[in-house]
Amino acid sequence: MLVWSAAALGILHAGFSLYWAVGGRWLLSTVGSWAVDSAAADPVRTGIALGAVTLVKLLAALVPIGAEYGWIPGRRSWRLVSLAGGVGLVLYGGVNIVASGAVLAGWIVSPGGYDRDAMIGHTFLWDPLFAAWGACLVISVLLTSPQRRRTRRG
Repeated sequence: MLVWSAAALGILHAGFSLYWAVGGRWLLSTVGSWAVDSAAADPVRTGIALGAVTLVKLLAALVPIGAEYGWIPGRRSWRLVSLAGGVGLVLYGGVNIVASGAVLAGWIVSPGGYDRDAMIGHTFLWDPLFAAWGACLVISVLLTSPQRRRTRRG
């Protein structure tokens, strides 16, 4: 089921945020040198901020499952939130893949240079994960809509 795939991708994203929140540094440079600098300059504040990001990502990953299976009230409202969030993730990921890819390809040139690790991370790792997470979520919501269920039965 695609809602589970979406959750897995969201949990993967959240897992890296949690890893960085507790002091891990592997792949942090692929987010941006600002993240590395922030973690070095103020690890406690950065850890708290990344802890909050982890929580938001986990909720975004798990609430659609809770709504789909009726474990949380307000299924219809949560499905709309999930659909909007999924579209947002696809757009955010897609735009950043294109933009960072264009920088890497030399189609967009910054006079001050650019953060190569971050561009690689956003082109090939983080933003494709966001886009895939969103796509799984959107398709899951659309394929499990009450109207679609009635159409298949009738």
